[in-house]
Parts: sequence; structure tokens; C-alpha cells
Amino acid sequence: MKPIRLLSGVLTVGGWTLMSRVLGFVRDVLIASFLGPGVLMDAFVAAFRLPNMFRRFFAEGAFNAAFVPMFSKRLEAEEDATGFASLALSGLSLVLLTLTGLAMVFMPALVWATAEGFYGDERFDITVEFGRIVFPYILFISLAALFSGILNAAGRFAAAAAAPVILNILLVGAMSIAWATGGAIVTALVWTIPFAGLAQLALVWHAADRAGLRIRPVRPRWTPEIKQLVRIAIPAALAGGVVQINLLVGQLVASSYNSAVSWLYAADRLYQLPLGVVGIAVGIVLLPDLSRRLKSGDEAGSQEAYSRAGEISLALTVPAAVALMVIPLPLVSVLFERGAFDTDDTAATALAVAVYGLGLPAFVLQKVLQPLFFAREDTRSPFRYAVVAMVVNAGVAIGLSYSIGWIAAAIATTLAAWVMVALLMLGSRPFGAAARFDNRFRRRIWRIVLASIVMGIVLWVGSALLTPFFGISGWRWLALGVLIAMGAGSYLLSGQLIGAFKLSEFRGALRRG
Repeated sequence: MKPIRLLSGVLTVGGWTLMSRVLGFVRDVLIASFLGPGVLMDAFVAAFRLPNMFRRFFAEGAFNAAFVPMFSKRLEAEEDATGFASLALSGLSLVLLTLTGLAMVFMPALVWATAEGFYGDERFDITVEFGRIVFPYILFISLAALFSGILNAAGRFAAAAAAPVILNILLVGAMSIAWATGGAIVTALVWTIPFAGLAQLALVWHAADRAGLRIRPVRPRWTPEIKQLVRIAIPAALAGGVVQINLLVGQLVASSYNSAVSWLYAADRLYQLPLGVVGIAVGIVLLPDLSRRLKSGDEAGSQEAYSRAGEISLALTVPAAVALMVIPLPLVSVLFERGAFDTDDTAATALAVAVYGLGLPAFVLQKVLQPLFFAREDTRSPFRYAVVAMVVNAGVAIGLSYSIGWIAAAIATTLAAWVMVALLMLGSRPFGAAARFDNRFRRRIWRIVLASIVMGIVLWVGSALLTPFFGISGWRWLALGVLIAMGAGSYLLSGQLIGAFKLSEFRGALRRG
């Protein structure tokens, strides 16, 4: 089998994810500008969250956490991996078709359960209508996630990482055409979503065929392999359900405050950029790599892969977290403040961005730590830890909301993320040296933090100097670009000088990738 190169794989996935997230920013800026925080944007966010919630529950979360290690080990041992994948495809399709049909019928109940604050005003009926249009997206995107897992297990990351770009290209195009022709922008937006999911599925299915992994639907059968898959997937599904409950608690708290759902959505989009580029990319590459190393008994290689994944993640995430906490106002102002998105919306969103920034390293570390369990086909432990995090999240979000309002949801999300990281680290101790960061990681981590602090100081001073330019429409983008360049330059320079990382390692990975 083709070996998986961790760093080059992360850079491949991260590069495509960066492109997707940049286009996603364009999409979200257009949504905020055309719809604005209010009835239509709140309804769209709540409706689109429904298929995404179940997608993480069934696909990227539960199903792939169980499927990818099993498929990777069969691929490594040449044990009819494609036959196993065909059975999994058929079983997942049957579940998704049933779920989609039920959701279409019971959409009002789903909306009430996930956005109770909408009940009794116009947002509720609009969200139900939008939900019925966008929900079939889950069928296509979940099957696309299955094929992406197959490609990733084979060490082929580009097509799977590129697929999300299609969604954002189509949504940006649909809104732009509707605006140019005077059509209903929100109608174009919601109707494009299911077709974008179908296009993503077509891309990764074709890529799997080209890679020699011919997966086709077969008659669903209850084989020992599928029984094991379901046995492993159920705890992961429950853990995914807990994570979604955390998100829903935040939405339920926010839905009682005008525009708060939109503020949290905009803030979420901003911190999801580094999370997607770094954390999700590392998790995608690390899981099949660890699974195959464990299958071959390579404990030293497992520790090396785990340590480098943690090192790469924190080298890219800690400075991003510092930036989100130090300059949230310029970021939100330049990216979102236009059209119906005004200065009050900017201030509220920036507050949420700063809070999420504090939790960003925790969100990313979860993506590094969870493969330690999933590669060993242990999905029960992460479920137990997720339940504890859920209790913390719900207690803080609901409890604090009575005194500080909607921002309690963001605080609770960040605190619960750090609790989850602590539990994952403690729970991985019995795995031995393969689940310990090596000496190189320990030498570099404090240097990464120090370089990030230097960058934070530079950003703080630069923001103060450039503040007048952020209020001038013709200069704001340039001012933000200069500020980001100052921060990135100071981090790269200080990090290189004190040994936080070596740029030659990234250049070498790019050449090999």
C-alpha cells in the first residue's frame, strides 16, 4: 500500500480546506450582506444546521470514526476492503433514506426542538419551509463522506478535500446570479444546497473509481463485519449526538435573543477557518495512518505520527487563537460589516469570536486526541467524555444566560472543549508510549507559545496604529492585510529564531506531496 506522509497529507487537505473556507467566507459575507442578521438569516442558519447536524452525527462523526479504521486495516491486510465498503455504503444509504423521509414529515417538530425560541413568530414557519428543502443534502453529503473516508484510507486526500469547494462555489454563484437578475436570493440559496451535495458525491465517487476502489451498492446484509461496524459506531453516534446537543443548547439559548443566532453563526464561521484548515485536516490524515501502523505493530511510528500531528496542530493553531482574541473587531468589521450587517452586529460578533478563540486550541487538540481511541476501535471512551462535556456545556450555557445573556453559549462551548481535551488526555494514558508526545514536541511547544505571544503584541500595537484606516471603505481591506502580514511575519521570524519550528520541514513536505 502507498504509505501515508503525515505532513504532506495535512498540507494537501489543509490547502484545499483553506480554499473552501475562503470561499465559505465569501459565501457568509454575501449571506450577511444580502439577508442580514434577522428573520431570514436566522431561519436559514437554523434550517441549514439540521442536515449538517445529522451529517456530523452519521457521517464524519459516528460512521467514519468506526468505518475508516476498519477499512484501513482491511486495506493494509488486503482483506476484501472494497466488499466491506460496498456493504457499508448500502447500509448507510438505507438509514439515510429513512431518516430523510421522517425528517421531511416531522420538520416542524425538528425546528421546535432545535430553535424553540422561534416558535410563535414568523421565523418558525420560514425555517420549516427551508428545512424541508435543504434536508435531502444529508443523503448526498453523508455518502460523499463515506467515499472521502475510503480515499483518505488509501492515502489519496486531494479529491476528498476538494469536494467542499464545490458547495461554496455553487452557493456564491447562485446568490450572485439571483442578485444580478433581481431574483429571490434566499430562495436561490436554499435550493442550491441539495444539488451541491449531489455534485460533491459525484466527485468523490468518480475519484474512488479512478483510484481502483470500485464501490457499488449491493443488497444490504447483516454480516459479522457490519455487525462489528454497528457495534463500534453506536457509541460514536452517541458521542456525536452529545456534540450536537452542545450546539443545540447554544442555539436554544441564542434563539431567545434577537439576531443572536446570526451573531454566533458569523463568529463560528471565523474560528472554523483555522479549525478546518488545521484540526480537521490533521484528524483526517492521522486516523488512517494510526490505524495502519497499529495493524502492523509499529508503536514507534504511531508515537511519531501522533507527536508530529500535535506539533503541526499547535504550531498553526496557537497563533490563530491569539489573533482571534487580540484583533476580533478588525476581523469582523472588514469581513462582515456591510449591507444589513451594522456596527452593533460587528461588536456582538467580535465578542463571540474572542471567546471562541480562547477555545480554538482545544477544538483542534480534540481532532488529534480522538484518533488515538478510534484507531483502536474504542468509541465508548470518547462517548463517556463527551457526556461529561455536555453536562458542563449545558450547565454553563443555561445557567449563565440568565445573568450575561446570549454570550453564555460561546463561553460554555469553549469551556466544554477544554474539559473534553483534559478527559481525552487522561483516558489515553493506558495506551502507553504510542499515546505520549515525544521529546521533540516537549522542546518545541513552549517556543510555539512564546512566538505566539510575540505575535500577539505586534498585532495589538499594529491594530492600534491602523484603527483609523478600518473606518475608511477604500482602505479597510488593505489595513487588515497589512495587520495580518505583520502578525504572520513576526510569528514566522520569532518562531524560526527560537526554534519553535523549521520552515525547511514544510518546504520538504510540499516537495514530497
